[in-house]
Amino acid sequence: MFRRLREDTRAMCERDPAAKRCLEVALAYPGVHAVWGHRISNWLWNRDLQLVARLFSHLVRLLTGVEIHPAADLGRRVTIDHGMGVVIGETAEIGDDVHMYHGVTLGGDTNEPVKRHPTVEDGVQIGANATLLGDITIGEDAAVGAGSVVTDDVEPGATVVGVPAKRVDD
Repeated sequence: MFRRLREDTRAMCERDPAAKRCLEVALAYPGVHAVWGHRISNWLWNRDLQLVARLFSHLVRLLTGVEIHPAADLGRRVTIDHGMGVVIGETAEIGDDVHMYHGVTLGGDTNEPVKRHPTVEDGVQIGANATLLGDITIGEDAAVGAGSVVTDDVEPGATVVGVPAKRVDD
């Protein structure tokens, strides 16, 4: 457990040039606290303690401004910079080394009890206030520009921007 906490803290220290010390990140970064809180609520959820998990995730949302459904699947070293307003839905899957900024939404596009939230593969960066909707896949090492609305799959390594999001060539 402590290894994962150190790993999350180091990942944010490496990705945020404003981070002066890892101790500062561990004590004062709400995005990191939200990920840690999610690990607890997800553990509870997976042990059939759904109500307790939802209540705990609600408390984490109140404290951090980040709402992550307890059933969402987060990989290792997921970082949320600034955090406020991030929403991650129930069937979302996030890979390792994903970095997202404030206001990101990984939302659903149906009320049916199916996979309805995005899958974000390893190494993806998601800009501030980007909205990713539905059962889509954002490929490994892709980038989603700030304010973009993504409703279709994004190829690995691609950069998409705009409303609706379109691939931009380098």
